[in-house]
Amino acid sequence: MNLLPRAHEEFSQAKYWNTFFEKRGKKAFEWYGEYSELCKILVKYVKIKDDILIVGCGNSTLSMSLYDVGYRSIVNIDISHIVIKQMRDINSGTRPDLVYEHMDATQMTYSDEKFSVVLDKGTLDALMPDAKETTVSIIDKYFKEITRVLRNGGRYICISLLQEHILRKLLSYFPCSGFMFRIIRCHEVESKARIEEGSLVPVFVVVATKCTNLSQTVLELALVDGPPQRLSTTEDMVSAILSSQLSGIVCNSLYKRSFADVGEVSLDLLRPGDKYPRYTVYVLDQPCTRGVKTFAVFIVPQGKETDWLFNTKEGRQQVLKSAQRDRLAIVTLRREHKFGNWDAVKAELEYYVGDLAPAGLSAKNDIPFLSLGSDVGIRNICYEGKSDISGPFVIEEVEKNGHEYRRLLFLNNPYVLQSEARLKEAKSRRGKTKKIADPGFLACEHHIHMSAGVNAVIDTKEQDEIMIIGLGGGGLCMFLHQCLPKLKITAVEIDVVMLKVATEYFNLVLDERMKVEIADGIQYIKDIAASETKYKAILFDIDSKDTTVGMSCPPKQFLEIPLLKAVAACLKTNGLFILNLVSRDKNLKEKAKDDLKSVFQSISCFSIQDEINEIVMCSTEKQNQKEWKNRLKLSITDLSKQASARKLFSFKESLDISSLLESLSVES
Repeated sequence: MNLLPRAHEEFSQAKYWNTFFEKRGKKAFEWYGEYSELCKILVKYVKIKDDILIVGCGNSTLSMSLYDVGYRSIVNIDISHIVIKQMRDINSGTRPDLVYEHMDATQMTYSDEKFSVVLDKGTLDALMPDAKETTVSIIDKYFKEITRVLRNGGRYICISLLQEHILRKLLSYFPCSGFMFRIIRCHEVESKARIEEGSLVPVFVVVATKCTNLSQTVLELALVDGPPQRLSTTEDMVSAILSSQLSGIVCNSLYKRSFADVGEVSLDLLRPGDKYPRYTVYVLDQPCTRGVKTFAVFIVPQGKETDWLFNTKEGRQQVLKSAQRDRLAIVTLRREHKFGNWDAVKAELEYYVGDLAPAGLSAKNDIPFLSLGSDVGIRNICYEGKSDISGPFVIEEVEKNGHEYRRLLFLNNPYVLQSEARLKEAKSRRGKTKKIADPGFLACEHHIHMSAGVNAVIDTKEQDEIMIIGLGGGGLCMFLHQCLPKLKITAVEIDVVMLKVATEYFNLVLDERMKVEIADGIQYIKDIAASETKYKAILFDIDSKDTTVGMSCPPKQFLEIPLLKAVAACLKTNGLFILNLVSRDKNLKEKAKDDLKSVFQSISCFSIQDEINEIVMCSTEKQNQKEWKNRLKLSITDLSKQASARKLFSFKESLDISSLLESLSVES
């Protein structure tokens, strides 16, 4: 067990805790665990010869259990004289040395430094139901009394659910009062509570060690097995504990009910000390399942996480249906980490995926692990960089379907593939073999549609010129440059870093037919319109950096009427404006089409199966729709022939002519 879960969903912590305490009502404090669940932690911090004070003992059996395993110097106190009498009567014959005294823990009568351990199991939680001034005043007295009766090197051991106001109070007092401060999560208590109570609320053990000559603040956290993690600030500790509680709430909710109505729940799994999550887990439920539940885990091989099936909610629902399980946990392996083989990944995940299972499922080791094969895939980072415009990005190589691929991803949206090239071997002038991007392979289906549109309007025997706004890795430019040997291409890219990426990592070749202008696309179009330069085709393939708009491509500024009119002015007679339109908002998409219709005489749309991309082709001339459709059919067929003639054989692998033609819908 070496992973920390972190929930994504926004569960209301205050509401949850209030509900929990209301439901718990007058249940005994044994909910916080008995000795059998706590002993693994207690034996590390409570020694047989320690002088132990148990505050707010109530009717807990903890002190009796400690006595029975050999501890003898134990004093129990409680503010209730009734419970003290009850506990004396219970233990007088069998445990004569077990002391019970009626006393207020905020006003103890013991001498200074009398005890080496003060043990608190749920007492602090009972004393501090809120953070009101009167409550805090009581807690201040309580903590000062604990400090007074503890010897140097003594430990205050507090078993608590650590509501945020309690956690912050502990952190504001003990680290500042010369105590080393450690928090340990008690998984054994949680496991038993889940079985008996049907609940999974994290239980923590706080160990504050009194040190009179402590030179620096010591904050440590042990949320998983292994050595504790040293933290820098109290806020780091608060954040980690709140995250643990939130993930516990998510797992508890998953245990009790179906989330089919929500769609899915997601969590990250991290190793202690890691900056980035190691895994992201999506949990999905089939609707309306009854009786015995079935559950499985699906591991997404590295390199496949950007596929539609795994990077969209709709796609993951398809995986759920195919798996034929009531609940499915889909696990993606994050690119910031290295992974071993299938067995190593499975062993690392087994403990945590059990917490995601529905109630009534058998043992954790009975949960089947599924994938596309018995291999977790390979991912290698080629280059990591940062753009002032697009932020941090990575160029990586992956293996899938028997081929190697090089990919560009912007880390602010790591599940969306910006550019991808299939690699092939080529010999340099010196005879050395190297891997280069295959210019005939188009990874994005919308690039095939756009290429067909270009081929439909140009004269392959003439040096027609087109403009492409948005370079990316240069895959579309590279294919058109190789497939159509007389075509002249001007690519406009605002980000100079992308030009470096395209030429150095994706083998884009600049020559008299292929040039890249580093400029703002909107201003460039306006300047071209003013100069009266004309193009046979203008292509927009630009992603939006603004995720709040609801349109992924292009940015909304590129769809404003004045700019669309400037685009129309830059087209030659029978020229074509080709737009990659990506939006999940139907209203935004329809408005964009209406605006296009207000500027252009004809528009035609390619809807791409299993994608939200739609390719819109616009003409300033009124087209006969039947003739236009036939023209596109011929263009697609001709494009395939030209690719073969130029030995771009991989193009055919990514081209399904029949499905391409079926997906074409024509709008007037």
